[in-house]
Order: sequence, then structure tokens, then C-alpha cells
Amino acid sequence: QVQLVESGGGLVQAGGSLRLSCAASGLIFSSYTMGWFRQAPGKEREFVAAISRIERSSNYADSVKGRFTISRDNAKSTVYLQMNSLKPEDTAVYTCAKRPFGLLIAVHPRDYDLWGQGTQVTVSS
Repeated sequence: QVQLVESGGGLVQAGGSLRLSCAASGLIFSSYTMGWFRQAPGKEREFVAAISRIERSSNYADSVKGRFTISRDNAKSTVYLQMNSLKPEDTAVYTCAKRPFGLLIAVHPRDYDLWGQGTQVTVSS
């Protein structure tokens, strides 16, 4: 079964850190560009970060640049999102997603074809 499973969310104080993980199964993980998105209550899903298949390039939303880092371990079929200096406005459900085979980084949710179930991140002030 092809699936993505996130973990690592939780409650953290402003200024704190969390590392999210997204484990893939049922696919050749190294073949796919991966992304992280988030959705806060009452808001649309928004792009957070993406990383190319073999970690040659990455892209970040302006709101997280310098604070978040996306990385991947193809041997473990896992993509990570290290989140530092967290702010209350980072509170959201964070979801990982993959692009179709062979395609490069994209920032719109419609360009991704498989999604995890999401993990809640709550940042208290």
C-alpha cells in the first residue's frame, strides 16, 4: 500500500523547536520530489517547503525561510521538516506530499498527488 505517514507534531512554546518526519512506503521514495504543507483553522492549505529527489535543491515559503529546514533520507524513505524559532502563527496541521514521478519542485497543492494524514503543531505564546 502506497502511503505517507507523518509524526513529530505536538505542543511547543514560542521560540521552541520541533522536527516532523514523513515516512513513505510502497513506493521508490528516491524517485519523487517531496513537499510539506500546512493548514490552519479557517485558512487554505499553504506551501511550506519542498525538496528535490536527491536533495540537490529545496524551496521555502517566505514565512519560514531561515527558521525551517527540509531534508530527506532516501535510505530510510523519510522526509523531515526541522522547525526552529516557532511562532504562534505556525500553528497548523502539517502534511507531507509527493509529486508525480520525475517532476521538479512545485508550490501549489494541486501539483502533488499523494498526501499523508497530517500532524498537528501547536505553538503557544
